[in-house]
Amino acid sequence: MTQGKLLLANKSANGSSSGEATVAPAPPSYEEATAGTSAPCYSDAEMLTEFTWDDRNIRRVFIRKVYAILMIQLLVTFAIVAIFTFCDPVKEYIQSNPGWYWASYAVFFVTYLTLSCCSAPRRQFPWNLILLAIFTLSLSYMTGMLSSFYNTKSVVMCLGITAAVCLVVTVFSFQTKFDVTSYQGVLFVFCMVMFISGMVLALVLPFQYVPWLDSIYAVLGAILFTMFLAFDTQLLMGNKRYTISPEEYVFATLNIYLDIIYIFSFFLQIFGTKQE
Repeated sequence: MTQGKLLLANKSANGSSSGEATVAPAPPSYEEATAGTSAPCYSDAEMLTEFTWDDRNIRRVFIRKVYAILMIQLLVTFAIVAIFTFCDPVKEYIQSNPGWYWASYAVFFVTYLTLSCCSAPRRQFPWNLILLAIFTLSLSYMTGMLSSFYNTKSVVMCLGITAAVCLVVTVFSFQTKFDVTSYQGVLFVFCMVMFISGMVLALVLPFQYVPWLDSIYAVLGAILFTMFLAFDTQLLMGNKRYTISPEEYVFATLNIYLDIIYIFSFFLQIFGTKQE
């Protein structure tokens, strides 16, 4: 009897000592945990979430930068077109020396391929802005020479139509919920139609001039590049299916500027009156 009580006492003692051994230590206080730290620590996921490219402030700065550069490009182009259209000595000189046109076309083609196909030059400052400036001057010269063959009133009217269309398309692209970037396949098919039509016109027009074919091609071109303007504008926004990185501000500016120039050129073919 006495031995049984001793065994039970030993078991209870062993059980209490093992229970005390498994008790977790008390957590540190707030003062102890934060002692010696001056700023809160963030995990990698939190850092990536806070400083991602999709941040709205970065996107706003990106959009402002693109449109600031675009305004400078359009002002330079407008000035060159105005000089080539209103100044008769300059108009006569450029029309009598077409070699400058082909030289500017070669410069335009090389700079366009460089900025479009090579990511390093278009991201490296200041070479990206230098190449963009050369591209703008060459295309402005080509546009000014094209405008010099049209009536002054026609050029002014087409400038106004182009400005109105571009403003409406830009406002539509920013306000609408319709995602134009999802229809890049449609734009590709449209481009193929324009390419084939251009090849046919290049073969037909030298033999017999057909005015309505030229007008139809110009109308299709104006529609296509208006769609491209909406597409490129929504790429800037960052909330559509496809977006463009804020690092590519030169490429984004290049695309929108090219869309506007092509729209003006096609409107000039549609509504313009050539000088006799």
